[in-house]
Amino acid sequence: MQKIDAFLAEASSLAWGMPLLILLMGGGLFLMLYSRLVPFRMLKHSIAVIRGKYQDPNAAGQITPFEAMAGALASTIGMGSISGVAVGIAMGGPGVLFWMWISALVGMATKFFTCTLAIMYRGRNELGEVEGGPMYIVTEGLGKKWKPLSILFAGAGLFGTLPLFQANQLTQILTDVLLKPSGVVGEENLFVSNLLMGMAFAFLVSIILFGGLKRIAAVATKLVPFMVVLFSGSVIYIVFSNLEAVPGMFALIFEDAFTGKAVLGGSVIQIIIMGARRASFSNEAGIGTADMMHGESRNNEPVREGLVAMWEPFIDTIVVCTMTGLAILVTGVWDTNTGNGVSMTSEAFGAAMPHVGKYLLVICVFIFAFTALFSYCYYGSKCFTYLFGFKYRRFYDYFYILTIIIGSVVTLTSVINLVDTAFALMAIPTMTCALVLAPKVLAASSEYLGRLQRGEIEEFEQKQVVPTKKQKA
Repeated sequence: MQKIDAFLAEASSLAWGMPLLILLMGGGLFLMLYSRLVPFRMLKHSIAVIRGKYQDPNAAGQITPFEAMAGALASTIGMGSISGVAVGIAMGGPGVLFWMWISALVGMATKFFTCTLAIMYRGRNELGEVEGGPMYIVTEGLGKKWKPLSILFAGAGLFGTLPLFQANQLTQILTDVLLKPSGVVGEENLFVSNLLMGMAFAFLVSIILFGGLKRIAAVATKLVPFMVVLFSGSVIYIVFSNLEAVPGMFALIFEDAFTGKAVLGGSVIQIIIMGARRASFSNEAGIGTADMMHGESRNNEPVREGLVAMWEPFIDTIVVCTMTGLAILVTGVWDTNTGNGVSMTSEAFGAAMPHVGKYLLVICVFIFAFTALFSYCYYGSKCFTYLFGFKYRRFYDYFYILTIIIGSVVTLTSVINLVDTAFALMAIPTMTCALVLAPKVLAASSEYLGRLQRGEIEEFEQKQVVPTKKQKA
């Protein structure tokens, strides 16, 4: 295990070097400026799209744009928003939060481009069903000669979407908050306890998992709003309970972002890389996972899908991750707690709400982890079927269930390094497509914006949503 840990740490360090940082953050900044801020100029319209005002029931696809966003958020507003932030602060100090914000802002432009492309260049699987994602953007948008990039994405996606991190952290918090304090579990039987919990989680996930995309989307649509409200309410209480510390914490975040003196000995580059890694793990902008979900959306307007998807980095990182980070910082546990991941977040909740804090976090983590497990399985199965076809798809589902058990008993460091490495490899084809095909997206955006300003889209949609008396007759 030590050799595996060392190998994964080296692989992660190599993958997340300066070239990938330039590709993700530099590429996102280029897309933002290249679009002339078009997605941000259509924020009001994007909200109307999310509300379903422009939904065409006859469009190709399996789920609505809102269900696609909820399904994508089910994986992004997951353990990365609770544990990932804590890992980032523990390893890189408070300044990591600032670079996570920057990554999220440029990530909004990135997701607009990649998810617009997910509808623009959809393909069909061997069953003749509409499919979307970077694999199809590569082959349909760039051409067959680029197919090695699609294989790279699908191959890395098989590992990047495994449920190791979610299972690991869910097991960790249940052990820390419920089992150890009650005396049920000690160090001598910790492995057996984690193994049994992993088996129980695997059983619960399999019930939803084998129901397919529509069941996953239906569950995510119901759980995502609830978990955001519950977690946000808890963190808002923590922040307001320590309101006097908030200005100082924001000052510390900005100071540390450009000095890096808190943890990494003044290495600002390492702070930026850590922020980009944790933001990418959290909101997955430029990674390509959400493109697979949005590629299934019932939508014939590519730009419209991009406008829905671009809200995901904002909701996940700017809102949820910031609240998690503030809870950890204002309670002071980041400077005194030696734990990592969800254990640090648990200490923050316990410090602010001594009697109920940790139990509220258990509920949040349970929902966050399980909704992420559903979406990640869907992503992984799409990568698997792209590579091997539908004939052996169930083998992947069984393997995915097995890795829930594995994730419950392995170390957090190994899990993070494996996922980070896979995400880095997935980002290469995703960002390549976004940058090469950016002129296509810009042309489609200008055409869509022109129709919107002339009122053509509104008139067309009103005819569909509100039929005339003659049509009713």
